[in-house]
Amino acid sequence: MANPKRTFFFFYKVLCFMVLTNVALVTSKSTIEPCSNSDTCNSLLGYTLYTDLKVAEVASLFQVDPISVLTANAIDISYPDVENHILPSQLFLKIPILCSCVDGIRKSVSTHYKTRPQDTLSSIADSIYGGLVSADQIREANSIADPSVLDVGENLAVPLPCTCFNGTDNGLPAIYLSYVVKPVDTLAAIAASYSTTITDLMNVNAMGSTAIKAGDILAVPLSACASNFPKYASDYGLIVPNGSYAITASHCVQCSCGPGSRNLYCMPASLAVSCSSMQCKSSNLMLGNVTVQQSAAGCNVTSCAYGGYANGTIITWTAAISSPCSPAYSCNTGISFCPSACSPVIWCHNSAQESYGAIYGVIYWTFPSRCPDRKCLRCFCIGEFSGRSSCCSYDILAYQINLTLPIVICLSALVGFCFLRLLSF
Repeated sequence: MANPKRTFFFFYKVLCFMVLTNVALVTSKSTIEPCSNSDTCNSLLGYTLYTDLKVAEVASLFQVDPISVLTANAIDISYPDVENHILPSQLFLKIPILCSCVDGIRKSVSTHYKTRPQDTLSSIADSIYGGLVSADQIREANSIADPSVLDVGENLAVPLPCTCFNGTDNGLPAIYLSYVVKPVDTLAAIAASYSTTITDLMNVNAMGSTAIKAGDILAVPLSACASNFPKYASDYGLIVPNGSYAITASHCVQCSCGPGSRNLYCMPASLAVSCSSMQCKSSNLMLGNVTVQQSAAGCNVTSCAYGGYANGTIITWTAAISSPCSPAYSCNTGISFCPSACSPVIWCHNSAQESYGAIYGVIYWTFPSRCPDRKCLRCFCIGEFSGRSSCCSYDILAYQINLTLPIVICLSALVGFCFLRLLSF
């Protein structure tokens, strides 16, 4: 008859070995989009600063325009010397990148890093680039035979994850953010933070369950405003995520996309540059100007809209729309009062429900009570997207109780205990 104690210890060793082996084999996942052509798209990286950095330093790290970093994160570009503004460590930013088709999959290959003393492939991947790339991916991209030997000043290609998915999500305009999962994240919290659903995230990332772990890279669809510029325009295909803006036409035009909007609103940029004419033909209206007339049916709005940038010329056209207002509201427009980061919409004014506030120096309008009609906002502004109100709770799950961290702690304790017990046998 077998010794019960010896049998118990045998199975105990097997269990501990399985736990140790499984933990060692766990690797992070990243969503990969196959491709077969040479087209590109605009994409975003979710990046957490590893130390205090200037805006220009962040831009240099990814080889992108500092202005595009500012606009992607709804930071006002009109402040003096804004490119030298110091951003604090652990700040989360969206980094705009160009997503290409390379070797049959989507990735960004325009980023390069010059090595410094004490750098290792792991520190470059995990710390400097925040887990957006792995040490093995850098090693493979640069054909490094011995990763323990890095020459100071070596120029390394850094392949970064990105997806396009035809610039749509469920048939609507979208731009995709590559998001590195944190230890405290849940799929529900991520979905709530980016105004999407668990089902949508699972479909986009081909997930069989809601289980995620730290280091996974998810493709997160962000609702956006898509342009309809002609193919000969240099900014053809411009797409701007909700709650942000973009600078185009050689820094002459600023196009913004308000939260919940699908239409770009473009106006002259605040940068001091020499630009071509921005007046609409056969009209006194300049780019971004709006005229409003009250009628029995509601509001008749005429605007001077942006149509792209071609051969040094800013293309403009006159747009006319009509929208009703209920009897309780009077017709108005926020064009004279909207800050640069807002998209003017038809405003049905009711002073009893109107309130004013500001966040991070950006003006926004909201309603403290119920929101019977979202169209009754003077502006769809970036500040409203960043803030909280009873009408727009974009971060209601930000403080959701999360079991991921306790599970990791318990598993680590079990692994350690098993390891000590194995040594004692």
